[in-house]
Amino acid sequence: MSAVIVDTADKAPLEFYCREESPPRNGALLGFWLYLMSDCFIFASLFACNAVLGTQYAGGPPAAEVLDLPGLALNTALLLFSSVTFGFAMLEMVRQKRGAMLGWLAVAGLLAAAFVGLEIHEFLGMIAEGAGPGRSAFLSSFFTLVATHGLHVTLGILWLLVLMVQTAKYGLNETNIRRLRCLSMFWHFLDLVWVGVFSYVYLVGVLR
Repeated sequence: MSAVIVDTADKAPLEFYCREESPPRNGALLGFWLYLMSDCFIFASLFACNAVLGTQYAGGPPAAEVLDLPGLALNTALLLFSSVTFGFAMLEMVRQKRGAMLGWLAVAGLLAAAFVGLEIHEFLGMIAEGAGPGRSAFLSSFFTLVATHGLHVTLGILWLLVLMVQTAKYGLNETNIRRLRCLSMFWHFLDLVWVGVFSYVYLVGVLR
């Protein structure tokens, strides 16, 4: 009978192959900060385009004739209150009160959805009056900037709904808390962008 010699010198233990490296605790938050910075560049480019093209009416209606400032005030209030209610939700998350947190998140989502609905209504009204994005360079830059922000808000609402379902099902575990913090940064970032849209694109545009 011949002996079989097995060379185990270069073989690692089974635990080595089964072990998974856990990601850094703050890796996801850092990555999301990098994403927000890239979004800042996108919006900065769109603001720059509007600054250059904001007076290029090409014989079309100027900003003072097509922008609805009373409607803008209501829309801005909806988005700002949405941010406030999201802050309340985060406070309830810290207190581990899942029900109250979900309630505030629902309010924040409804306010944001109303914001998007009014924005779409404004776009449709402008297009019906012949002030669509193809009418002039000013309107092209306006629709691109405002619609890009509205798309971000819409994606934020969808993200919010997914997280609400996950939190209701799995509770406030570490993963859901991290995701909610990322969404909170995204939500408040969009508010800051809208303040810029409100101040520069609408108010300054009307005064030009």
